[in-house]
Amino acid sequence: MVILFEKKTMDIWWPKWWLSPKKCSLFCVFLFFFLLKIFYTLLQYDMDYWILTKLAVLSPERVLSSGFKMYMVESKDGAIVCMLLSLLLLGTWPALLTLLERRGRLPQHTYLDYTITNLLAAVIIALTIGQFGPSTPERPNFLTQLSQDNWPSVLFAMAGGMVLSLGNLSTQYAFAFAGLSVTVVVSSSITVVIGTILNYYLDDKINKAEVLFPGVACFLVAVFLGSAVHSSNNADNKTKLDNYSNDCKDGVRTDGVTSFKPTDFNQGGTNGLEDGDASEKAKFGTAAFLIELENTRSIKVLGKGTLIGLIITFFAGICFSMFSPAFNLATNDQWHTLKDGVPHLTVYTAFFYFSCFCFIIAMVLNLTFLYYPILNAPKSSFTAYLNDWNGRGWALLAGLVCGFGNGLQFMGGQAAGYAAADAVQALPLVSTFWGVMLFGEYRRSSRKTYTLLAGMLLMFTAAVAILMASSGHRK
Repeated sequence: MVILFEKKTMDIWWPKWWLSPKKCSLFCVFLFFFLLKIFYTLLQYDMDYWILTKLAVLSPERVLSSGFKMYMVESKDGAIVCMLLSLLLLGTWPALLTLLERRGRLPQHTYLDYTITNLLAAVIIALTIGQFGPSTPERPNFLTQLSQDNWPSVLFAMAGGMVLSLGNLSTQYAFAFAGLSVTVVVSSSITVVIGTILNYYLDDKINKAEVLFPGVACFLVAVFLGSAVHSSNNADNKTKLDNYSNDCKDGVRTDGVTSFKPTDFNQGGTNGLEDGDASEKAKFGTAAFLIELENTRSIKVLGKGTLIGLIITFFAGICFSMFSPAFNLATNDQWHTLKDGVPHLTVYTAFFYFSCFCFIIAMVLNLTFLYYPILNAPKSSFTAYLNDWNGRGWALLAGLVCGFGNGLQFMGGQAAGYAAADAVQALPLVSTFWGVMLFGEYRRSSRKTYTLLAGMLLMFTAAVAILMASSGHRK
């Protein structure tokens, strides 16, 4: 039975506050200066003489002659600040991509934009923090390391970028099938369970095992709770849709929704997500909301089984669990693959190679998916991608946010151990907030679903606190 809607759909999963470009721009400016202030405070832990206002008027020659050096996070406190900032950023970018998919933008288009600025973030980090100061044999700067014979470490960094790209690409589809909250929680939990154990041994056990592994156990419990939440929420949605269908058969008018008007978000012009002229809209969590959402999104999920979403999510989690250990090997050479006298890759150089290969894999796969889409996504073309400006700004912002988030995670991991840095996998706490508050996930669900969700977040919070407490100090 086909349900039809009369009204043009509004952006029912994004508050009207964000529809004001002026207010959104002011918020972004405020957030930028707030993060800049925090980062400036972080730098003062090891370099009190570095004043950003003076840096703006210094020439490169004066910077070098003044004793300015490459900044490396070395203190435990600095590492924790990096992790907290990374947590905020890595928990936010999935919400931006979910927003675009629900607005009808093709995931291939979104991910191509995201990939470009994700690489740009790595280039910015490498040419600023990674390049400042004179190059020394013990700590060469970014451009110096590009010409050194360090290819074994470069290959490890590239391998990390490859699995991260595959994981990120998988989550684009997992967000649609499993929802933002469950996808991020389950994939992050798998990342910690596998990746943290590998990093613990690669880092020569600098983290406190008696604290670290109980935290890993909490993440493992969160995996099963996340799966249960997804299954329970799917059952709730099926019940809502069945009841809605029965009401329609009985001639009952529900939520003022009587007919359906298709909305195409890839043809340009205005649409219901932007004009805000609808007098009625479906409420979060109702059957009408689910049907309206299904019409606008680019990946159709109603009627699909629970299993496909969980399979994609688990695959993404396995990919994510490999990228941090690979990066660890790239920067610390625990397997002694470098020749004698060749310095280890700095975090900034390794992150550059890491992001380059991530970019290559993502471009190849997504350009292929334009013409040969998967999971019944609409077919597109490179020309259509170039002409699709609907939501491009959000996709580009997501790439920058994720890029700087990953960079901060690696900076903190190099100082306090990559096993402890996996605490940034607390990003589901941030993503779940966005999912519940902005996208209406779990609204009007059953008591069982709410109980499972609360238990999942409780275990996740405990796991993060425990992992933070296990932080060590790399000598």
